[in-house]
Amino acid sequence: MKKVQPSIKTVWLLLAATLVLASCKKMDGYNEPVSADKSVPGQVTDIKVTNFNGGAYITYTLPKSDNLLYVQARYRINDQQYRESKSSYYSDTITVEGFEKAAEYDVVLYSVSRANVKSDSIIVKVQPETPHYQLIRPTVQYDADFGGLNIRAENPSKQPIGLILLKLDSNTNVMEIEDQYYTDADSINFSVRGYDTMPRRFGVYVTDRWGNISDTLIQTIKPLFETLADKSKFFEYRLSSDTEIGYGWSLSNLWNGNNDGTGWHTNPGGSFPILCTFGMGQLFKISRFMVWERAGEFTYGHGNPSEFTLWGSTASSPQNAAMPLVSDVGTVVGDWVNLGNYKFPDAPSGLPPGVYDSKDEAFVRAGVNFNVPFTSPAVRFLRIGVAKTWSNADFAHLMEVSVYGKPE
Repeated sequence: MKKVQPSIKTVWLLLAATLVLASCKKMDGYNEPVSADKSVPGQVTDIKVTNFNGGAYITYTLPKSDNLLYVQARYRINDQQYRESKSSYYSDTITVEGFEKAAEYDVVLYSVSRANVKSDSIIVKVQPETPHYQLIRPTVQYDADFGGLNIRAENPSKQPIGLILLKLDSNTNVMEIEDQYYTDADSINFSVRGYDTMPRRFGVYVTDRWGNISDTLIQTIKPLFETLADKSKFFEYRLSSDTEIGYGWSLSNLWNGNNDGTGWHTNPGGSFPILCTFGMGQLFKISRFMVWERAGEFTYGHGNPSEFTLWGSTASSPQNAAMPLVSDVGTVVGDWVNLGNYKFPDAPSGLPPGVYDSKDEAFVRAGVNFNVPFTSPAVRFLRIGVAKTWSNADFAHLMEVSVYGKPE
């Protein structure tokens, strides 16, 4: 498989071509020639306001001015910040948004001509409903997690927001930004790790794309102890539904401490999910695990898994079971419980599967971390069920697996 790495010369040629095309493209919007008509445009009329969370739609009838270019709104969204919105003469609606809270605000409307002449202003009062970041804030929760804390929140409208983690600086006694997590997911759940078990003062607040911030939820958290599971205790535990291993590779390569060379590799022609099973030699509460896929020419291709499920069992001698291709977290099948469904992150370069650059390969070689829900039980055995590979191959391979958490 050939690795595609465009040269610097190629990139610059593409950029130059893009600029040429852009310079030839017709420019729409507000960049029209300055008009010689210096007359003052008329005001908008028949104004109506429709409020929504954090903003409002203002509709109107446009003035009968031949040189009208756009309608402009200027408004204060909080005690310190003004915003401006523009809407072309093709539209009868302007959107104002980013307001800090549910309250009454003044919006100043102007009609603006092609000669950049403004009409007399009109003040419109809007009353936006509670902004989304404030609606999300009461749903924020966080608790101790292995090596850190787990943060959760609900964002049913899937708004782009940020959850900002603060930590008390013991030297300055000031809460400093420790981590920033931006998302538009409806259900938010992430962990921040890297701490010992000493109690620490943390805070979390919600912010939006306009820089508004909620109040801060402050708590003292004592992170839970986390360690790397002892791989010397791991052992193969083959079940009848496990996929046949090929090419002289071995399942035990997954815990030999080497993410290069040979790993676990199944024969082609297997059915999905592609399965392997192993024991950890102890009852272990898993917080997370790391996976190393096959790098080099196989980066984001070949039999590297793109989607997979981790199953666990508390039984001393778990029995074989036909594992479903798709199931919810917590699903129990015989002696096995679904500990999580995972998707390997897309290539950092944005390139399609089978094509990669040096950053993509470095990302794969570094290993990828996957969290296990805190509510999952401690287990003795693990099954990996591969649902899909990057090349849609009917075989799978992995190089190394590391498991973190706490022995029970």
